[in-house]
Amino acid sequence: MNIARFDPMALETACEWTAADVADPKTWTEHLSPTEIDELEAAVAHAFALSDDFLAIGKAEFPLPTLGPRLKAIERELMDGRGFVRLRGLPRERWSNDQMNMAYWGIGAHLGKPWPQNAKGHLLGDVTDHGKAAGDPTSRGNEIGLVGLDFHCDGSDLVGLMCLQTGVSGGLSAVCNSVALHNRLVTERPDLAAELYKPQPFDYRGEQAPGKPGWYLMPVFTRHGGRLFTRLIRPYILASQRHPDAPRLTEKAVEALTWMQDQAEGGAWSVIMDFRPGDMQFINNYHVLHGRSAYEDDPAAGKVRHLKRL
Repeated sequence: MNIARFDPMALETACEWTAADVADPKTWTEHLSPTEIDELEAAVAHAFALSDDFLAIGKAEFPLPTLGPRLKAIERELMDGRGFVRLRGLPRERWSNDQMNMAYWGIGAHLGKPWPQNAKGHLLGDVTDHGKAAGDPTSRGNEIGLVGLDFHCDGSDLVGLMCLQTGVSGGLSAVCNSVALHNRLVTERPDLAAELYKPQPFDYRGEQAPGKPGWYLMPVFTRHGGRLFTRLIRPYILASQRHPDAPRLTEKAVEALTWMQDQAEGGAWSVIMDFRPGDMQFINNYHVLHGRSAYEDDPAAGKVRHLKRL
């Protein structure tokens, strides 16, 4: 029996933060120095000399003797501290898309191993407006732009975004401390917290294996080794109910999901940041939720928001 489902407790309080704690962007923005940019440029050239196949490039093929130790410290902050960071300084104005992507891939290789982000197995994904409607049961957050995205987290340990180009307006990123929300829920409504430790149905968004159900089960909260792991995509959980064979959500589960969304949107545990071309954002999915405001493109003017995701 997994006692964590029925006996929720506050976890990893050292990783909690409030909006006031992170109000100053200087606390979570890391600026790359000219020396580090030169080192990245050399590493990009070295990687391409070895192979133009990104899958052949790992940490060893992307040497960063100066920046590497700094990235290790950032990784520790992501896993055991604040849980998010914005890296700023890649020279988008003079680097090609290939250089930008390889630099991003190489930095990612120093933070971990790439993880597939869809049924096609894509490792370096594109985040652009595909013109899909939010109500499309096969739409995913990286494919829609004219509506904002609820606070959520993805399925990997870390998720990264790199901005290649901004749109006309909007597209602001928001991050929220899910550790603080979990611990507050445990204190105020332990019954709701316990419900989210039980497996909840998630919609596969049409990416299930052939002949398999269109939903899967996953707890929103899991406790392991004294650490908190969060998997929350409220729209996907609610959308699972379109499948007649999916387990029905309980009233407590719906109430708990609404509580999480309301608290996240309340602003007491979140911060909003912009992206400039060349910015990279990395987030610990288990401790930090992320969302995004709606954005607008103008293809005729060449203003199309384009991010890469790892």
